Amino acid sequence: MAAPDGRDEANRVRIFDTTLRDGEQSPGISLNRQEKLEIAHQLARLGVDVVEAGFPIASPGDFEAVQAIAREVHGPVIAGLARANAQDVDAAWNAVKDSERPRIHTFISTSDIHIVHQLQSTREDVKGQARAAVAQARGYCDDVEFSPMDATRSDLEFTAEVLQIAIDEGATTINVPDTVGYSMPDEHAAMWRELYRLVPDLTNVTTSVHCHDDLGLAVANSFAGVQVGCRQVECAINGLGERAGNASLEEIVMLLAVREAEHGLWCGVDTTEIARTSRLVSRLTGYQVQPNKAIVGRNAFAHESGIHQDGVLKERSTYEIMDAKTIGLESNSLVLGKHSGRHALRNALEELGFTVDGAALNTAFKRFKEIADRKKVVTALDLEAIVSDEMRQSESAYTLEDFDIEAGSERAPFARVHVRRPDGVVAEGEFTGDGPVDAFFSALNAATGREARLKEYHVSAVTAGRDALAEVTVLLELDGTTAQGQGVSPDTMEASGRAYLRAITNALANSPVAEAEHHIEAAAKSATP
Repeated sequence: MAAPDGRDEANRVRIFDTTLRDGEQSPGISLNRQEKLEIAHQLARLGVDVVEAGFPIASPGDFEAVQAIAREVHGPVIAGLARANAQDVDAAWNAVKDSERPRIHTFISTSDIHIVHQLQSTREDVKGQARAAVAQARGYCDDVEFSPMDATRSDLEFTAEVLQIAIDEGATTINVPDTVGYSMPDEHAAMWRELYRLVPDLTNVTTSVHCHDDLGLAVANSFAGVQVGCRQVECAINGLGERAGNASLEEIVMLLAVREAEHGLWCGVDTTEIARTSRLVSRLTGYQVQPNKAIVGRNAFAHESGIHQDGVLKERSTYEIMDAKTIGLESNSLVLGKHSGRHALRNALEELGFTVDGAALNTAFKRFKEIADRKKVVTALDLEAIVSDEMRQSESAYTLEDFDIEAGSERAPFARVHVRRPDGVVAEGEFTGDGPVDAFFSALNAATGREARLKEYHVSAVTAGRDALAEVTVLLELDGTTAQGQGVSPDTMEASGRAYLRAITNALANSPVAEAEHHIEAAAKSATP
């Protein structure tokens, strides 16, 4: 069978994005419903085949976000993750059932180290749970995925038994995860060849790889699986995920695209949306992309060496194997000026993939005007930052009303702030600190009545130039809970205040007390493929 462009459909690799599930399990990341929706819409524009929207049983908030994505995001399959038990499968189905293309993804460990020490169970119980979960899921929908967690450290013949059970019960996708990033490419390929031999029925379903990057081999292992017959890759934007992360979506996609003539494999991703998706995810999660990151790092198409610069100036292909335009790295050209109106702003935002109207447009326009008064020009990257910053604001958040900081070489820095609490009351705080930032954050603690402790503080510029927007990421600890917050402003201290208060808001939302109030299962996010 051929694709519309004539390529062989049998060589198509489906891209399963788990940024919103495995990616969100990265320490410190806490996305709200609106942020998850925005990322999911962008993933649809990117053209991924499957969006794993979350782990619905984990919390009411996660359930609501998955449900919203299932109802509002069109195009990709929308999957919900479930452990191999009835309650999880019910929750996953209820969250995704309104999708045009729902999928339930259920899993259970097959390695003895997990069965004995984590599940405190037996191999026979694992087989029974797998059978029941897949059968229950298949009773709800036709698209069911099954994963034997920690498969690369499992007895292969036992794993094969469990996979056969899952297929017999109706699983349509079999994913074999390298949960702890233990595998190497040659043995990963060999594992799949042996599984195909032990379970001939694997040729009747879609086979999938899910590789973690603990040894830096996630993309290599994923590609090894694809080369021996797997036709789904589970990956995440910017390589986000547990511990060292997952296979990086942008890397596996560009590997398929750039070397297609050699390996004959392809995928349906619109590569021109890669850079924008990477920036959005980085901005909303607070996880900065390392400068030398493949494909989307800021140095990925930069050349410092004189020899390299000389070659690129003469012919870009001398030192570049792909065109920056193919991943959407357009120049940061002028978009709007200070005299631009609402209509111009809305059109510019729509070109960037944002649908903003009504009250949301009024809010964005107000922020735009504030920034346009301080910057000569407002670029596409500035607009992305503004809209993403506004998306982070919630009704239950602490917000910065105003601040005053006094500092000099002859006196201790002093800060006074006014903060609007979630109940609408404006509180004042003041403090003298070791430096301006210390005084400012301590004053914010005083105004909120919280004893947050700063762990990390990062400042970056959205664009080049002295009038660039500052983008600040704060990581703090509050009552044993670690959380991040981000803020954007032409004023670095204002951006810092926004980021700090959002981190406090996120920490309170994710605190053990909040979890208890919402009956969140403490172990729900601790064990996934």
